Amino acid sequence: MSRIKAYAAKSAGAALEPFEYTPAALGDEQVEIAVDYCGICHSDLSVIRNSWGNAQYPLVPGHEVSGRIVAAGDKVKKVKVGDRVGLGWFAGSCTCCTACLRGDHNLCASGEETIIGRAGGFAERVRAHWAWAVPIPDGVDPAKAGPLFCGGITVFNPIVQCGVQPTDRVGVVGVGGLGHLAVQFLAKWGCEVVAFTSSEDKKAELQKLGAHHVVNSRDPAQLKPFARSLDFIMVTVNVSLDWGSYIDTLAPKGRLHFVGAVLEPLNISVFPLLMGQRSVSASPLGSPATTAQMLDFCARHGIEAVTETFPMSKVNDALAHLESGKARYRIVLKNDFQ
Repeated sequence: MSRIKAYAAKSAGAALEPFEYTPAALGDEQVEIAVDYCGICHSDLSVIRNSWGNAQYPLVPGHEVSGRIVAAGDKVKKVKVGDRVGLGWFAGSCTCCTACLRGDHNLCASGEETIIGRAGGFAERVRAHWAWAVPIPDGVDPAKAGPLFCGGITVFNPIVQCGVQPTDRVGVVGVGGLGHLAVQFLAKWGCEVVAFTSSEDKKAELQKLGAHHVVNSRDPAQLKPFARSLDFIMVTVNVSLDWGSYIDTLAPKGRLHFVGAVLEPLNISVFPLLMGQRSVSASPLGSPATTAQMLDFCARHGIEAVTETFPMSKVNDALAHLESGKARYRIVLKNDFQ
């Protein structure tokens, strides 16, 4: 079995270094994907630092892969060598638990995460169960597809799971790597979209992406006109905010939905929820089937991530650029292994 070149952190918070490893024999239901491009997600930074307490070192990050299948086990179905596919946060699920059998593979208690306890996509090649290697359709640029397999499906999944309607008036809190995709999806879904952002300079760009209203989230006066008017709010940030002010903008039976990994407990009063029959919820990424649905939606409507590209050899520069908060809006690494 040939060795795989990659970039790995040797300890928590360490810079990534060139790294090689010899993979185990390819499983019967596994595929090996030659990585052409791999997006960088803030979750990569969190795992590199072991912020969630589940990292294992040496750690090869990268879970927004766009590439081609170069090897397939004997029991692989649906995909084949030569297919252009993408891979996101999950690389496997048991396929036989109640969640998997009802199509919620992303909720599998035995789900295998692409960069936890295994090598991810900042590498020449990466492996996954065939079900999670989702074909990239014509009409989706492979160079920009990687971020769709994490950031994209993270914000598309709740639109489907929460039954967001084209007639709904919706809000997006935080318009960065996740939020700029959420705005595009919701606008093309048919919704009236309100983008809440602390960056005034993003207004023209957000309107171009489909936002009907752009609100300065730091100005309480700008939130007041939206009181009791939003059917659904998607929170894409990972920091604590004044959640009560956003709940006040929800219409009766409205929902405040989290996709950003806010680590602090939510300071939310029950009474405003009770009186308006409002709710608070959250979701992870979506299933392979929902991911395929999202990719078809992107191809149909011309939706893509706004990206900046770095060579994979400059991965530490790319991570620093992401950490600085200056990325607009997703960073993609291009494989330049020799």
